[in-house]
Amino acid sequence: MGMKRVPVCGEDSGVPYSAPTVYRLLPTADAEILATELRNRVPVVTDPDAVCAVVAHGFSGSIGRPALRAVTEELRRHVSVLSMDLRGHGRSTGTCTFGDREVLDVDAAVGEARRLGYRKVVTLGWSMGGAAVVRHAGLASSGVAVHGHRLRHRPDAVVSVSAASRWFVRDTAPMRRVHWFAETASGRVAARLALGVRIAAQAWPAVPPSPVEVIGRIAPTPLLIVHGDRDTYFTEEHPRALAAAAGPSAQLWLVPGFGHAEAGVVPGLVDRIGAHLPDLLAGRPEWADCARRWAGETGLPPAGRGRPAPGRMFPTGHKEHDEREE
Repeated sequence: MGMKRVPVCGEDSGVPYSAPTVYRLLPTADAEILATELRNRVPVVTDPDAVCAVVAHGFSGSIGRPALRAVTEELRRHVSVLSMDLRGHGRSTGTCTFGDREVLDVDAAVGEARRLGYRKVVTLGWSMGGAAVVRHAGLASSGVAVHGHRLRHRPDAVVSVSAASRWFVRDTAPMRRVHWFAETASGRVAARLALGVRIAAQAWPAVPPSPVEVIGRIAPTPLLIVHGDRDTYFTEEHPRALAAAAGPSAQLWLVPGFGHAEAGVVPGLVDRIGAHLPDLLAGRPEWADCARRWAGETGLPPAGRGRPAPGRMFPTGHKEHDEREE
């Protein structure tokens, strides 16, 4: 009796191509080794418009954590995704420096995406990773060396989610806990045992430029800043300050119901970000119809009548595009 042939994915089954996950080790300029994960959307990069999103997680995240895995799975519907364990996290070497040396991790990942054939690379960071992608893009644009290493791989667009605008934020309980992890021996032990994070025991030898100090150097590279109104780590002061310092090329989304970083996303938000990437790369604001559809699908309020559509370009000195009803 003959066996019935089963169509394979991407051939005649009608199922879109889904490449296997590829794990790689990636060296940084300062000799750390990062664990990375590549989730291709296409089998071979031949399309000049193919996009790769380099994803940088928040403090205590990693590519094996369910929250980040859910983000990458959602993004993979739109673009290829290269995610990594930042230094001091997961299977990567080194120690966490809270956004300082992590710019070297981002630079290595952008360079790897270029090597794989992607001409369009977007950096997408969450919380600490959001600060890292902002600092990376700003410092790479200005040619400033970081700990003796020049950043060689500029992104084509930047998305920063739930990021702080400045250092040493202690005005919320979660951030006071993060400072305890960073500044005390018992906290560093607790972070290693409970969170799997290795934190550098030495304080910064010099305070590095904060995100708000370098974000203005990113232009004309397109920039999207995303923040939630239920963020318990960083108040809305932070995205407003970043958007004001970034200038008119930045877009700001203040998202109702969204908490903090990967673990706090509301349904549909990652899909919305992924769908917007082609427009962001082209320097265009989000289509108003897309924003209204997203609001309808998630049950969250769309922009009020007569108000600017969510995701529209944010001009310095004008009202930011808060998506909540007044």
